Amino acid sequence: MDLWQAALLGLVEGLTEYLPVSSTGHLLLTQRALELPADADSNAFAICIQLGAILAVFALYRRRILQAFLGLAGRHADGRRLLLNLVVAFFPAAVIGVIFDDRIERHLFGLWPVVVAWAAGGLFLLWLARRRLGEGGLSLEQLSLRAAAIIGLCQCIAMWPGVSRSLATIAGGLLCGLGFGAAIEFSFLLGLLTLSAATVYKGVQQGASLVEHFGPASLLLGLSVAFLSAWLSVRWMVRSLNARTLAGFGIYRLALALLVAGLLFAGVLESA
Repeated sequence: MDLWQAALLGLVEGLTEYLPVSSTGHLLLTQRALELPADADSNAFAICIQLGAILAVFALYRRRILQAFLGLAGRHADGRRLLLNLVVAFFPAAVIGVIFDDRIERHLFGLWPVVVAWAAGGLFLLWLARRRLGEGGLSLEQLSLRAAAIIGLCQCIAMWPGVSRSLATIAGGLLCGLGFGAAIEFSFLLGLLTLSAATVYKGVQQGASLVEHFGPASLLLGLSVAFLSAWLSVRWMVRSLNARTLAGFGIYRLALALLVAGLLFAGVLESA
């Protein structure tokens, strides 16, 4: 992999990881467009450069994260409640991910499954935007364990590439009555936990192979670009997300699904 390709993958990862458009789908599309091999190492590279996006959220939400650590030590009641909610929401994906990881990669890591997910998610976002949820909703401190568990189950749907973890968790939060700000914040913090676990899991499995195959320079460049682009993406989304923005993401997903489907039918892109 050339350095410019690693930088491009990092840019795509950072910009799309926390937007409801599916970073996995965009990375698969970018890999196919660059004619990179559709193998386990390429998939692991895409997952491991998530560390850059993780660090961006860690930096932006360091106060909330500190609250959670203080809650773990019994020194912050809201932090303890937040940490418990995050653990409850994380648990379903942790279990299902370990059980089905290989089968998901074997059967769903192709552009046709992503196109289907992009289209379905686009229609869902248009429906969600019309309901105008999130306006005057609950704060993060008011989130119940039951609602956290529902958001966690929603996150499992995003194991289908192209669905988008952010879409699933933000939508889950809104449907549970959270306001836009609270739904976004919980989605980002849950992503910090989920993506960290996935990155460590893949790093332990294929870390040596990744360094040998791509080289440390490509990995570090991908991580760095992902950090910077995720920082910008998260800051923009926190300031901008509302019902109109959700509808815009829905239209974007539908348009991208149609475009990629056309390219697949024309033989310009290969799904596998």
